[in-house]
Amino acid sequence: MTDHSAERVIAVYRRHGRDWAMLRGVQLVERTWLDRFCGLLPDGADVLDIGCGSGVPMARELVRRGLAVTGIDAAPEMLALFRANLPGTSSLVSDMRQLALGKAFAGLLAWDSFFHLAPADQRAMFARFRDHAAAGAALMFTSGPGYGETVGTLGGDALYHASLDPAEYRALLDAAGFRVIDHVVEDPQCGDRTIWLAQRHA
Repeated sequence: MTDHSAERVIAVYRRHGRDWAMLRGVQLVERTWLDRFCGLLPDGADVLDIGCGSGVPMARELVRRGLAVTGIDAAPEMLALFRANLPGTSSLVSDMRQLALGKAFAGLLAWDSFFHLAPADQRAMFARFRDHAAAGAALMFTSGPGYGETVGTLGGDALYHASLDPAEYRALLDAAGFRVIDHVVEDPQCGDRTIWLAQRHA
């Protein structure tokens, strides 16, 4: 039976965070999508990076563009890398499943993080996205191409991923008050990621 607990995923990143950062590298293959995300934001906007990891290259680029980033990650070791890479940038240890910051952001980013949650936890996240999104806020996240679960590896440890069906993501976004701006399955220009860009209704 697949161990899909978020605790297991967090433990893998706690053990192998530096390995992940080295594999991830610094190349910003996401630039086109980040341009589109930032195009929906006002100057100097507050952005919540959910599952921020080391902060490189995504959060670092957002900070370079003058945005006020808050990074959250459930693995303290990953957050230590984030703080070393982006000193002075707001950050806190937080499990996205319990996210309750009492603040609305102009942008929400869950890049290569949200898809580690089991399907039931993913469904529950859309209320948390809503609760942390200001009117007109942009939301961008990555998922799988279709419903299913898969297990990769990091540092020799199994690493769980899951995805809902695209139709269900659309329904969840709509119910949470977001409209889909774009959805691309396995974008070859972005490392074959499946990407969602949405915006909360004003």
